Amino acid sequence: MIEQTIQRWHRLVDSKDANELDDLLADNVVFHSPVVHTPQEGKAITKMYLTAALHTLNNEHFRYQREILQGDNAMLEFSTNLDGIHLNGVDIIHCDADGRIDDFKVMVRPLKGVNKIHEMMGAMLERLKG
Repeated sequence: MIEQTIQRWHRLVDSKDANELDDLLADNVVFHSPVVHTPQEGKAITKMYLTAALHTLNNEHFRYQREILQGDNAMLEFSTNLDGIHLNGVDIIHCDADGRIDDFKVMVRPLKGVNKIHEMMGAMLERLKG
């Protein structure tokens, strides 16, 4: 099941079409941000964070480097560059029985990169809210 979900995720990332998240995310999805302490619960908030990430992290430098798929779980390693800071991270994704993402965790290194994401994502989230 995870293979089809990740294929859809890759198409979404390539197209940067956040509207595709409506069908890809489960209603009860939980998002774990690298900069927000508490898990964010629900489709609306998760869609907002992932939309901001599509416009912030998914630049001309963004690349998925490898992936591990097993059962209903995926780990996608990525790299990108934000304002001259090289970032390396992983998206850890779980899908439900319907192939919808119900858990999405992002982990990033180094600390300088986490701080840059905090700055840039914060600004993007404010624009999306307004």
